[in-house]
Amino acid sequence: MRVLLQRAKDASVTVDGEIIGSIAKGYVLLVGITHEDTEQDAEYIAKKIAGLRIYEDEDGKLNLSIDEVGGAILSVSQFTLYGNVQKGRRPSFIEAARPETAEPLWEYFNERLRDLGLDVETGQFGAMMDVQLTNDGPVTLLIESKGG
Repeated sequence: MRVLLQRAKDASVTVDGEIIGSIAKGYVLLVGITHEDTEQDAEYIAKKIAGLRIYEDEDGKLNLSIDEVGGAILSVSQFTLYGNVQKGRRPSFIEAARPETAEPLWEYFNERLRDLGLDVETGQFGAMMDVQLTNDGPVTLLIESKGG
């Protein structure tokens, strides 16, 4: 499992001209799932994200978690995180899990984040989405469950 986390001042996801999810301060998570990912991968990454200390404290040090600053999460399924561009000019997506595997695991991941006390908004699995955000910092991290 691969999650690209972007700390955001605000973010939203739009499908067919309608905003279906939005947050103020928090994280935008682009979530990629591959064939061998399991619920344990989702739990590992959810706990890692909930515990990250990537907000500044009063001394300007990255010491505060998303919960401590009252942030929320916008989670967007993103199979293209497993795109391979090593050969040719068109990406190969054979490493991305099929929708019937990826969608339930993405939903499970979002529920684990909620179980950890986080407010989670989502995009729409499989839809063409417009994702808008104001990157804060910028702070962008790649989190992988298998050491990638």
